[in-house]
Amino acid sequence: MEFINVNGKTLTRDKAFIKTDNHSYRYGDGLFETMKIKDETVLLRDLHFERLFASLAILKIAIPKFFTPQNLEKEIIDLCKKNKCEQYGRIRLSVSRGSGGLSDVDESFQWVTECWPLNMRASKLNENGLIIDLFPDAKKSCDAFSNLKSASHLPYVMASLYAKENNLDDCLLQNSYGRICDSSIANVFWIKDRNVFTPPLSEGCIAGVMRRHLMLALQAGSYSLQEKACELSNLEDADEIFFTNAIQGIRWVNQFRNKFYINGLVQHIGEFVFKAY
Repeated sequence: MEFINVNGKTLTRDKAFIKTDNHSYRYGDGLFETMKIKDETVLLRDLHFERLFASLAILKIAIPKFFTPQNLEKEIIDLCKKNKCEQYGRIRLSVSRGSGGLSDVDESFQWVTECWPLNMRASKLNENGLIIDLFPDAKKSCDAFSNLKSASHLPYVMASLYAKENNLDDCLLQNSYGRICDSSIANVFWIKDRNVFTPPLSEGCIAGVMRRHLMLALQAGSYSLQEKACELSNLEDADEIFFTNAIQGIRWVNQFRNKFYINGLVQHIGEFVFKAY
């Protein structure tokens, strides 16, 4: 039987429900955080909670005093134990402002935590490179909300469906300037002449936790890393492309349209990532 945590209470999934006027359900007025647990430890915990609480502040969502990183971590680990995935699992935390109309919301902060077991293959670099293309039907804005993992996730949902319909592994999203910001489930990096690049947050990409972790690690190491606006021509001219997210860590791209890529430097970066992940 699968258990979830609703507002601090552990329930079986069939007993859980949300109100029809829940702000996240009605308006996409909420956030979610996707995390990985390994050996009863929430990986990159500090970065996840830092992003979560900073995002709540941006959305002006009032946080109850008892909703702290320490209490949240304990609830997450207890739930993972209940679902027998504390050794290696995936966690999704969803939060919303409350319930009500557009401006008369009751501000009853709500959260739901879910978790599932993960396959250990998620801790290794993919053997077969991804095949990707561009999602043509949406352009992301570059504003104060574009970096958030918002419950209003429609462009990413549609990009993921487009990828599935076209036998692709993933799709790239563009911002309102026609530049690449991220993919349907990951941040984008590319390599040219052994230099590593990724779009800055000002380009509208999600502020990925693995993105930040990897950038800090590369900057502290011997790699050349630069934030740079990503034109299509940059990817077409790249030697290597890879994606990052909190669950899969790092994945390399084999093909973008008619261009094929190697994964030489990505393998070295991947070894570094998975050593601690």
